Amino acid sequence: MPGGGRCPDCGSTELVEDAHYSQSQLVCSDCGCVVTEGVLTTTFSDEGNLREVAYSRSTGENEQVSRSQQRGLRRVRDLCRVLQLPSTFEDTAVAYYQKAYQHPGIRAARLQKKEVLVGCCVLITCRQHNWPLTMGTICTLLYADLDMFSGTYMQIVKLLGLDVPSLCLADLVKTYCSSFKLFQASPSVPAKYMEDKEKMLSRTLQLVELADETWLVTGRHPLPVITAAAFLAWQSLQPSARLTCSLARFCKLANVDLPYPASSRLQELLAVLLRMAEQLAWLQVLKLDKRSVVKHISDLLQHRHTLIRKAFREGTLEVEAPEKELQGWGQGQGQGQGKEEVGNSSSDLPEGKRPASPALLLPPCMLKPPKRVCPTPPASTVTGDEDISDSELEQYLRTPQEVRDFQRAQAAKRAATSSPNPP
Repeated sequence: MPGGGRCPDCGSTELVEDAHYSQSQLVCSDCGCVVTEGVLTTTFSDEGNLREVAYSRSTGENEQVSRSQQRGLRRVRDLCRVLQLPSTFEDTAVAYYQKAYQHPGIRAARLQKKEVLVGCCVLITCRQHNWPLTMGTICTLLYADLDMFSGTYMQIVKLLGLDVPSLCLADLVKTYCSSFKLFQASPSVPAKYMEDKEKMLSRTLQLVELADETWLVTGRHPLPVITAAAFLAWQSLQPSARLTCSLARFCKLANVDLPYPASSRLQELLAVLLRMAEQLAWLQVLKLDKRSVVKHISDLLQHRHTLIRKAFREGTLEVEAPEKELQGWGQGQGQGQGKEEVGNSSSDLPEGKRPASPALLLPPCMLKPPKRVCPTPPASTVTGDEDISDSELEQYLRTPQEVRDFQRAQAAKRAATSSPNPP
């Protein structure tokens, strides 16, 4: 470093700046001694004396900026550098943090929420630039709760009025699967479980696209779907040696966490593959199940679009149709609509069945809606000692004598209440 100080160990003047975990520091290039640590910004005079500069003085920040906001701004910059984001991303994330901090609800929030706000601003910036980054990654870096993070994220998007596009699945698949420990030789991974990276990424992407086309991704977190698709892709490349491996063991070999809904997404994806396999003539005689269908994933993906159209639009509903409904179908709906829209005419179908409509391809939440349990009304116990109002008594008066008796009782009651108390 020209005009700088000397290394306290070797006396060399070759001091260079090095960014280590987002903290700028001076390091001796000859012996590697760290001369100063945590120097965010320095001037030439202070750099010569190896002294740190205060944050507010070095950046020209107004003294009115609170320490909490200054700390948040540093955290935003540090997180961007840890993630190795471009410098333009850092500037945008800082601007979002400053704008969000102006709202009274954010300024008066707890420290935990302000820490989450740092990650939200970085995530919004990455989403707007189509940078593959997930909430789970940021929550892991910040040790933040996922529910609090997602709630704060939606709040900031609404407060700032931002347009945040959805995450690109293709980029997310490449980023997520590239971190698997299955593509390089390792003592913890047997040779039969190692796989070529490009082959696995290609097949995983095809399975994720299949899940997207069959409503398995819509409204759901993408990582469980990608995990299930990667597991099936890995099994299908060498099924003879990998069919006995479970999803949990696969995640352990790949050194990734097993998302909780991944098992459910796996079963749904296997059900779609079985439905598609029923449309291939050479697979109909094999009587496939959810385990053996993995061996034929390559053939199913090769004819994916045709098989989806046949499996979910040209099938038959296994329900007993009423006679009048079948007659109405043949007279009104079946004529002129049979082969163009559904692919089967009513005359070609067995008695008691009707052609399936394209609406069969529905999201799982509509095919299997959650059961709504109505709360049981509290049981009313009648003991006979309850108070009866005067209006209720009048409803049970039938004869004139009962009416007169009731009037006299009411008059006596009023007289008793209006008379002064005895001494």
